Amino acid sequence: MSIIDPKIVDEVARELEINDIAAASIRQVGAIVRNVEQRTGVEYIHFEMGIPGLPPSQVGVRAECEALERGVASQYPIIDGIQPVKEEASRFVKAFLDTDIRPTGCIPTVGSMQASFASLMLCSHLDPKRDTVLYIDPGFPVQKMQAQVIGVKVASFDIADYRGKNLTEKIEGYFAQGNICAVLYSSPNNPSWMCLNDEELRIIGTLAAKYDVIVIEDLAYMTMDFRRDMSRPFEPPFQPTVAKYTDNYVLLMSASKIFSYAGQRIALACISDKLYERHYESLQERYGIARFGAAFAYVYLYTFSSGVSHSAQYAMAAMLKAACDGEYNFVYDVKEYATRTARIKDILYRNGFHIVYDKDDEEPVSDGFFFTIGYGSMSGAELLKNLLYYGISGIDLATTGSSRQGIRACSSNIKPHHYALLEERLRAFNERYSR
Repeated sequence: MSIIDPKIVDEVARELEINDIAAASIRQVGAIVRNVEQRTGVEYIHFEMGIPGLPPSQVGVRAECEALERGVASQYPIIDGIQPVKEEASRFVKAFLDTDIRPTGCIPTVGSMQASFASLMLCSHLDPKRDTVLYIDPGFPVQKMQAQVIGVKVASFDIADYRGKNLTEKIEGYFAQGNICAVLYSSPNNPSWMCLNDEELRIIGTLAAKYDVIVIEDLAYMTMDFRRDMSRPFEPPFQPTVAKYTDNYVLLMSASKIFSYAGQRIALACISDKLYERHYESLQERYGIARFGAAFAYVYLYTFSSGVSHSAQYAMAAMLKAACDGEYNFVYDVKEYATRTARIKDILYRNGFHIVYDKDDEEPVSDGFFFTIGYGSMSGAELLKNLLYYGISGIDLATTGSSRQGIRACSSNIKPHHYALLEERLRAFNERYSR
């Protein structure tokens, strides 16, 4: 017997004009479960949304409040970033990625979503023959939606099927066609939590240099591969990055997860020195600005938002500085997600579920912010719909470009009382469907 009347879930979906729950976006699934909660009074276990479940960095809060008290709210921020945030971002990249990028190329954006949107649009305008973005999947669904909004073509493949040396032939097969303007991926990966290793990053970087493709590396969850302690600034091990193997890159780093500062919508686009200064005739003709980095800031970010919230930039600068100075161990704080995920996985295993992406190449996948759930031979669509009837949400892995069946789940919203609730609901689910 389901926890929630299926008719209510289906009725809410219809009212929200969601004809296929399995194809629903993250925000649409969230809307369904919030509406069902209001109608039934039954609390959902929210696995669908990757919202930070930890308090925001107090370093950032204090710095932002102080900036507001100084009156920065009345002033437009500099579009490519106030000097403190640019300088501390450059230090941060060196401290945790062992990579040198000048402050000039470290540009604050309104979250990583704006950074990826601007990067994709800019890359698609560099050469009319290059009209396609390659996504290394599974990935964050909205980044493909961005390409759709821009009107850029999309190519993709599931990285789980091409690990290690197998990646060379796969990527070169795309790059050699001459139509790829950029390649985008996340590491640690949303949703699978796989992490690209140095060999794979070398392959991507080497081929990007050979075929002149720009790499957009999404590091929203940087240092959150908790199998290695990357918490010490300016000391190895460092966050692995493609920046070691090519100059054709834009690194995306967000305050949302690593600093639990999602509400203030601030991130960084860190453009390599060489790419920042590179001149493109197409940009000169279109905007009168030839340099890649200058166009990124003074054309794209200018027209999107005219810059990032002034006070949030001061918060970001303070958090980056405290991390680089060793005064703020942000990695220690976010380890809580791994603890939660490990406990959730134990409950899943006890009740007949499995982890879809359970291997990271040859190693067990790390416990972290996201994980993937499968049940028997159920498709992702079936599993999502059935779990919604049992008060558990998620998103279908199919929406992430995955070649496997299951759903993506996130541990960030789990509270202490949810573990017993999850055990009870999954036991009931297993009793119903294991027959």
